[in-house]
Amino acid sequence: MAEEHVAAPTDRVLTIPNLLSVLRLLGVPLFLYLVLGPEYDVLALIVLMVSGITDYLDGYLARTLNQASRLGQILDPVADRLYILSVVVALAIRDIIPVWLAVILPLRDVFLFVLVPFMRTRGIRALPVHFLGKAATANLLYAFPFLLIGDDDGTLADFANVLGWAFTIWGTGLYWWAGLLYGWQVRKLLTDTPRVAPT
Repeated sequence: MAEEHVAAPTDRVLTIPNLLSVLRLLGVPLFLYLVLGPEYDVLALIVLMVSGITDYLDGYLARTLNQASRLGQILDPVADRLYILSVVVALAIRDIIPVWLAVILPLRDVFLFVLVPFMRTRGIRALPVHFLGKAATANLLYAFPFLLIGDDDGTLADFANVLGWAFTIWGTGLYWWAGLLYGWQVRKLLTDTPRVAPT
């Protein structure tokens, strides 16, 4: 992806990208209800599709409308993590994916959370999102709808299951690779950046 000039994030709260991120967050409990309650999988797939579209749109609009905000920098990754967590838990409960997969994906986020106090000692609140992390998230968000479709009988379900597991394997590998790169960045940060006084 080519580098482009992006305006510095502001303290604005009421922006179109932030509204889209909030809508994505509201979709998380709706998705869980649809999958685990009445098992309305088609509606659950629509929720995932809308989530994917709004995930793209909030970043695009933040850049094109110069509405990048500090709140948006928090809401966007939080929404991504909550979708991944809710989907893997729901699919594990439905026996669509094994429990070990539902454990190792959130474990990566626990690993990153543990790094936060070390970053704070250098005055850093968050590391910039890099392409590998976005690619990992995209792979996983593609994988889950296919796995949901694959939880059925027939040729379409078999094909969706193969695609779903391909995206899952790649996504899980990239997800952890991105996490380890973040860990390496924090290690380098601790080595190269002086400690700041606590505020």
